[in-house]
Amino acid sequence: MLEPGNNDELPPIPGKRYFTIGEVSELCAVKPHVLRYWEQEFPQLKPVKRRGNRRYYQRQDVIVIRQIRSLLYDEGFTIGGARQRLTGEEAKTDLSQSQQIIRQMRMELEEILKLLRR
Repeated sequence: MLEPGNNDELPPIPGKRYFTIGEVSELCAVKPHVLRYWEQEFPQLKPVKRRGNRRYYQRQDVIVIRQIRSLLYDEGFTIGGARQRLTGEEAKTDLSQSQQIIRQMRMELEEILKLLRR
């Protein structure tokens, strides 16, 4: 689902705690109105809402959004099929999300190492 090949075109996720809807939109190559719609369709997406109903997504939310994007855009699932696939694979999702986080951190550490070697 979230193989490195599927997300090569997406930028790495920065090491921040919270992301605005605009930042997530850029990180996942999905428009903000689509993200709002997906929140209604996928129970896994629950961004923190603060003042003025502003959404703040966490790193885990960004990874789930990338999985949803991959299912819908790359694998051709319908919304219902993607929802079913995500809920049916929650145990596997935890493992794959952990692996994705580790891959992401490794990439970021390698970039830092390159900068330090200069």
